[in-house]
Amino acid sequence: MALPTSTPDVVAPRTADAAVVASGASGQRVGPPSLRDILHTAVSNGASDVHIRTGAPPIIRVRGDLWPLDIPELSAAEAEELVLAAMPSERDRQQFAEMHECDFAYTSTGIGRFRVNAYRTRGGAAMVMRHVKEVIPSFDELGLPRIAHDLALMPSGLVLVCGPTGSGKTTTLAAMVDAINSERRCHILTIEDPIEFLHRNQLATISQRELHTDTLQFARALRSGMRQDPDVILVGEIRDAETMRTALQAAETGHLVLASLHARTIVDAVNRVIDIFPVDEQRQARASIAESLQGIVCQHLVQSADGQGRTMVLEIAMATPRVREAIEDVEKTGTVQDIVADGQYYGMRTFEQDAIRLVMSGTITVEEAEKVVPRAADLHVALRRAGFRDQG
Repeated sequence: MALPTSTPDVVAPRTADAAVVASGASGQRVGPPSLRDILHTAVSNGASDVHIRTGAPPIIRVRGDLWPLDIPELSAAEAEELVLAAMPSERDRQQFAEMHECDFAYTSTGIGRFRVNAYRTRGGAAMVMRHVKEVIPSFDELGLPRIAHDLALMPSGLVLVCGPTGSGKTTTLAAMVDAINSERRCHILTIEDPIEFLHRNQLATISQRELHTDTLQFARALRSGMRQDPDVILVGEIRDAETMRTALQAAETGHLVLASLHARTIVDAVNRVIDIFPVDEQRQARASIAESLQGIVCQHLVQSADGQGRTMVLEIAMATPRVREAIEDVEKTGTVQDIVADGQYYGMRTFEQDAIRLVMSGTITVEEAEKVVPRAADLHVALRRAGFRDQG
């Protein structure tokens, strides 16, 4: 059956007008839809992710919620065929066969580009495909404040973008690179796994290297990159001590290093960076991080109050003397949260402060704000002090 020509406003579960239908007029199954058909339906409905797995129909995530497409459950053979069809190279297929998981990028002409993780579950093939927008959103479109732009234009040092999986870290970093690209005459080197946003040279010249395609290791590519005359280095993700060590070395020698890190809060980010190192190296690591750090952006995505999308809630720390001192001194690291809360003059904010701002403006609901703040009770007290009256 052909794909729908019109896109519904909201995807409903198992409705024929919002999905690929893979059955004939008699109701007999005529085979699974092609991967291209599934992706076309997903993108037409504004999906951010597509889930393929054995024993379930394809499932798409729209505005944070998961919806099954209206086709029969995929057999093990059908899921395997779809997963292998997405893999762009024999190397990826070999890795999947040997390791049972694989990261790669997939492009479908006329539909878009996707970041993919293939894996096995209960012995069957599965994958999640995240749709990567081709147009890099601006800071305003993402809801990022001016201070994020200022961090991107720092001449040197380390800038960390943190958050849980699916919080938009890669998109924020892409917006930062795009800002640098349009405002600085410099060389930007990116090391990514995989490359998601494709950058074209503007004022800057950009070299994008993909793990396993252009290089074998983040740390090795970073060490090599130091000899490639970069002004700005983007590290897709800090995963180990060697990568962190090299990133700090680059930041200390006059480069701007942008990197992502899985961490839920600013304090969590500081502790995770330090805990990457062996215990006997942590004292020196604290000193290096305190000296090199320019700022940390921590972000979460929550449902917007109007139900039309998701809104970014932010926690931002700038490397003021007090923040640097708290990072370097293990006895004071626990005070970072209080320093950030008192640092609005420098553009800093906590999740609670940003959530209050968004609730007061009607951008998000109290219920969504509760999902990102450390203590819901403190949020309610602060909202009452700010004059908020919940109409519910």
